Amino acid sequence: MPRDLRFCRSCGFRLGEGPAEYTETIRFENGRPVNLADHSAASSQQPFATAYGISGGAMLPGAGRQMAKRAKKMSGMTWMFIGLLIFFIAAAAFTAVVTPIRRTVTPMSSAPPPRAYVGVSSFETGEGGVTFDNVEPPGGPADKAGLIGGDVITSFDGQGVHNEEEMTDLMRRTPIGKPVEVIYIRDGETKTTTLTTVSKEDFDRLVKDFRNRPEGRGLFGFDDDDTERVPIPGTKIFGVKVNDIGQSRPADLAGVKEGDIIVELDGTPIRTPEELTSRVRRAVPYSTIKVVVMRGSEKLEILVKMGKQ
Repeated sequence: MPRDLRFCRSCGFRLGEGPAEYTETIRFENGRPVNLADHSAASSQQPFATAYGISGGAMLPGAGRQMAKRAKKMSGMTWMFIGLLIFFIAAAAFTAVVTPIRRTVTPMSSAPPPRAYVGVSSFETGEGGVTFDNVEPPGGPADKAGLIGGDVITSFDGQGVHNEEEMTDLMRRTPIGKPVEVIYIRDGETKTTTLTTVSKEDFDRLVKDFRNRPEGRGLFGFDDDDTERVPIPGTKIFGVKVNDIGQSRPADLAGVKEGDIIVELDGTPIRTPEELTSRVRRAVPYSTIKVVVMRGSEKLEILVKMGKQ
């Protein structure tokens, strides 16, 4: 190496003053060329960034690769930061949208208490209270209490009843298994009885037991689609007029005529067509029952040997 060659202690560049190895190296600083021969004195006064070429000056050997690595590293971190920023913005937006939706959703209310059953077809508003078409199933609360289709309930468990809505509300509020007093009207007379409500499970069990009864269902021998509820002249009593009696059937063989008005069957008052059909079905097949009919102004008692459906 030539004896007179010198190098900058700060940046390591050759100053180029050797006689044989003279090289004039030019770098640009702030837009103007600078002779490196004067670099030694000037380097101590230059900022650190200028000495390492960040402002456009010459850099140390390998400095370019280091700066590229740093730039690459910074680029990766920048993208990571951007990704996290997008994630948090999306999360905040999702929360802002979902939270109001959750607040507007009505919370599920607790299940209503089980409803009590009394064992009638269905309630409907009647004159002075609520009525029903027939008592079902056999052995239910209303049946045991002696109620029949056509009765008008005016009071239930001490509460006055005027329409179907009030009765339905009372049934919802009445505990299962509670004995209640029932005031009702039949044939113009006010009567009182007591029944004990049952659960739906007990009600369904009674229905199933009757359907599966070993004896089967009774057969009277009339068209239950051709009947009508009619008043008995001179009384406050209603009965059921039968207009179609099947030939050689139990009713026909016993002497029941078309046009007869049935007011009682097997000891039970008959006031609606639905109650008549219900009582015929629950009669034990091949048993003999008493049927009370009005034929004109004459009241007749007829013994009928039931058939089997």
